[in-house]
Amino acid sequence: MDIQSIKNRFGIIGNSPALNYALQVASQVANTDLTVLITGESGTGKEAFSQVIHALSARKHNPFIAVNCGAIPEGTIDSELFGHEKGSFTGAVDSRKGYFETVNGGTIFLDEIGEMPLGTQARLLRVLETGEFIRVGSSKVQKTDVRVIAATNKDLLEFTQKGKFREDLYYRLSTVPIRVPALRDRKEDISLLFRRFAVDFAEKYKASPLQLDEEAKDLLINYSWPGNVRELKNIAEQMSVLAQDKMVSGTEIRRFLPERDPNNRLPMLVSPTQSAAANGHEFANEREILYKLFFDMKKDVTELKKMFVEIIQNPGMAVQNQAAIINELKSKEILGGTGLIPHMQPATVNSPVQQVMIHHEDDIHHHEEVEESLNIMDKEKELIIKALKKHKGKRKDAATDLGISERTLYRKLKEYDIKE
Repeated sequence: MDIQSIKNRFGIIGNSPALNYALQVASQVANTDLTVLITGESGTGKEAFSQVIHALSARKHNPFIAVNCGAIPEGTIDSELFGHEKGSFTGAVDSRKGYFETVNGGTIFLDEIGEMPLGTQARLLRVLETGEFIRVGSSKVQKTDVRVIAATNKDLLEFTQKGKFREDLYYRLSTVPIRVPALRDRKEDISLLFRRFAVDFAEKYKASPLQLDEEAKDLLINYSWPGNVRELKNIAEQMSVLAQDKMVSGTEIRRFLPERDPNNRLPMLVSPTQSAAANGHEFANEREILYKLFFDMKKDVTELKKMFVEIIQNPGMAVQNQAAIINELKSKEILGGTGLIPHMQPATVNSPVQQVMIHHEDDIHHHEEVEESLNIMDKEKELIIKALKKHKGKRKDAATDLGISERTLYRKLKEYDIKE
C-alpha cells in the first residue's frame, strides 16, 4: 500500500518528508514480527502509527490492545500485563488473565514504556526473548505469541545510563525505531491540520468552519507547539466555539495561543501546587530541580556570610553602607519578602545588634569554614518527609505539594525507605 493510501485510510494529514519517511518505515515493517519502538514528543500521534502497523500486518484480524504504562500503578502493572493467581496478593479474590494471555496472536502497544518499573521490564524482556511469562503468584511457565510495539516521549538511552531503564531491553525493543516528527518540524502541515480540524468541529457544532487571514496563519505556523497535534486540535476546538468571527485575524488568534516560552528549560520558583507541566517546562527528573534550587540557595547564603564578616571586621560599614545592605537583603528575599527579618532598624556601631554581631565573630568564621551538604538525595528525602507530615500522611496531597506524581512519590518512599 502506498503512503497516500495509508494516509487516507487512517486519517493522517500532512506531506512533510519526515512524516512520509516514518509512514514508509511503518508500512515496510508491518508484515514482519519485529519489535518496533516509536519515539516522539507527547501529542505527535504515536498510537496512530501502532494502529497502522497492526492493520497492515498478518495479525490484523487478531486482538490489538493499547496499554499506557504510566497510568497503571507500580504495584499492579505485573498483574495487568501477566495475570495473577487467586490469593497471590491482597484483593486477588480470583485468578485473572493478563494482557499477554488474552491478546495471544495479536499486538500489544505499550505506550510510555519509559515509565515501566525495572522489575516489570525484566519480565517483559523474557517475553520478548522466549515468548514465556509467569502469572503473579504462580510457578507455571506459560507461552504466548504477541507482537510488541512500544512508544515513549523520553530519551530511553539516557534512562539506561541513569539506571532507570534496562539496557538489554532498550536494544531488544528498538529493533526497528520509528521517529514521529514534532509539529514544529513539519510547519508545512500546520495549516492543513487546522483546516481539517476546523471542518470537523464545524460539523460537530453545526456552524460555519473557521478561516484564517494571513497574519493568523503566520502566527499558527511560527508558534512552537509544545503539545504538538493534540494542542493544535484543542485550540481549533476552542476557536470553533469561542471565536467571535469566522474569519479569524491575528489579533483574535493571540487570545487562544498560550503566552509561554517552551524552549526555557530552567526551573522556576513557583508555588508548590503548580506543576512544571502547567508552566510548559519539562525536566529530566525532580533531582535536577532540587539541585538548581539548593545551588542557588547555597550561593545566596555564602554571599550574605561574607557581607556580615566584612561588617564585623570594619564596624564603620554598618552605618556607611546600611542602605546597600538592606537592598541586598531584600534582593535575597530575606528582608520583607519571607518575613524572616520583618523589622530592621538603622544600626550604629555601639548598638546592641552590632555588639551581638561582634560577640559572635568567631562563630561566623566557624560557619564560613563548614561546607554545606549538597547531597540531593538527603535534601529530597527531607522534603518528602516534611510534605508527608504537613499533609498528615496523605500521599496525593503531598505529591501535589512537591510537584511530582503520586506514583513517583510512591516509588521514592520505597527508594528512601520512608515509613509513613
